[in-house]
Amino acid sequence: MSRLLRPALLVTAVLALLGFGITPSNAATSITVATAIGRQDSSTASVTGYVVGQPTATSTVVRSNFPNDYALALADSASQTSTSSMLYVQIPDAFRASYGLQSNPSLVGKQITVTGALTAYFSHPGLKNATAFTGGGGTDPGPDPGDYYAGTEGKTGAALKAALHTIISNQTKLTYDQVWDALKVTDQDPNNSNNVIEIYSGRSIPKSSQGGGVDDWNREHVWAKSHGDFGTATGPGTDVHHLRPEDVSVNSARGNLDFDNGGSAVAQCTGCTADSDSFAPRPAVRGDVARMIFYMAVRYEGDDGFANLEPNDKVSNGTAPYIGKLSVLKAWAAADPPDAFEKNRNEVIYSQFQHNRNPFIDHPEWITSIWP
Repeated sequence: MSRLLRPALLVTAVLALLGFGITPSNAATSITVATAIGRQDSSTASVTGYVVGQPTATSTVVRSNFPNDYALALADSASQTSTSSMLYVQIPDAFRASYGLQSNPSLVGKQITVTGALTAYFSHPGLKNATAFTGGGGTDPGPDPGDYYAGTEGKTGAALKAALHTIISNQTKLTYDQVWDALKVTDQDPNNSNNVIEIYSGRSIPKSSQGGGVDDWNREHVWAKSHGDFGTATGPGTDVHHLRPEDVSVNSARGNLDFDNGGSAVAQCTGCTADSDSFAPRPAVRGDVARMIFYMAVRYEGDDGFANLEPNDKVSNGTAPYIGKLSVLKAWAAADPPDAFEKNRNEVIYSQFQHNRNPFIDHPEWITSIWP
């Protein structure tokens, strides 16, 4: 050789000759779930992802009622529903008390890192013989607007509304019977998993008390189904983004009234008011109601066999496909921004049921862009 080895290279060469390996500086860096799925070569790796449920078969992952503590599924997003984008992780006995989902159901949605062998589990891309589990404190902030809302960049007004309509129209549709089961998940009381929260009254009521009797809860159409004459048809009549649990009597008191301020107190609904042509829910959910109305106006544009739903600045809209008052709804949305319950509900609908989102929960600023 015409020149001497540099000192660092000389040390490396000597160590190699003596049988010592040099560990790359990035050896401890974790990989994504997507990378782990593509590298099923029995090599050891640390994989970071969000817990999305428990695999029970090759193409089945459950998100609740976990049968045991033996396995979990990881994905690069907490809202992932496709099993082809999940890594199935076997949980050794030593880690089951801390990371098994039957014992720790609150881990769903949390980010963890697992170290083990990249090898098939349940005849599916997986990780077995884990030697370390860490994390469990962070939660997925939700879909990056650059992903779900791709195509809205730089758009305002009618162009933004059209782009959002295209995006949110890609959804799984439920039957009216399926809505019962969905509401028991989307509107579950965070402090009592046996109950749901009624939208207008705010009352926590047992899930089992669904029905038509006094003090039961039933399915309230926030966009009154007569405003567009869609009834309970699959589509706007079963869209969980605007269907909510409500006390039977309060649901009847609201009827198909438009939304506006004023009126007299509504029985069994503290903070609610109503008069002959309008209804106002309790202040804590007025913004929720407004954002549901704006969602419906963007989702249903008359191109799918149903009426073109639109807010206007009137009351007494009757059976016309309009609902008001727009100016009041905008004020309600501004005064009552999305809270944790509303954001979680949006995420649950997206990840478990309809697989579409209410854009005005993710981006409240779009309301004034579309309805200036």
